[in-house]
Amino acid sequence: MKTQNQTTVTVEGAIIVALATALTYIPNSFGVSSIELQYGTIPVVIYAWRRGLRAGAVAGMVWGILEMLLFALSNGSVVNPWQGLLEYPIAFGVLGLAGLWSSVIQTDFQQHRSVYSIMLLSSLVAICSKYLLHFIAGGIVWAAYAPRSMNPWLYSLIINGGSAIANIIMVAFVLLLLKRFLKRLVIVN
Repeated sequence: MKTQNQTTVTVEGAIIVALATALTYIPNSFGVSSIELQYGTIPVVIYAWRRGLRAGAVAGMVWGILEMLLFALSNGSVVNPWQGLLEYPIAFGVLGLAGLWSSVIQTDFQQHRSVYSIMLLSSLVAICSKYLLHFIAGGIVWAAYAPRSMNPWLYSLIINGGSAIANIIMVAFVLLLLKRFLKRLVIVN
């Protein structure tokens, strides 16, 4: 039975990674800077609630590797191996932190309690962790791209903080839209 369950978790993870990667093809930058929505965050976070920290982190890391291979390497977004690892597999992998609340969310669903606030909190932690890593990379690696009159750390905070806020708002909005279906997406039968 354990092998069958592990196979199910792996197949679900592969589907989530494929969906997250496919969502990358939807235009996602806005504003005068590089503030981006990462639509793939939504399925990865939901998967972390469904399967927990480890599965969510692995799915996020695999998504990050695919992002790096399919997009970042070809458009110059990876300037050295350390930055590539930090901003892709590691930063995307921390989205699995939402899975730290997996058992609480599933229990609350089963006991018909409100889960929106705990889902929002877990999303907030996961997304802020991801963009904290991007902020660090921005201050160190991307400092040369900051406007001359601006501190590169402040510039990184504005760009990555803006992206974090935009992604948190997006996830909160999508959670409201999916409210009727979330229990079926999160609870493992």
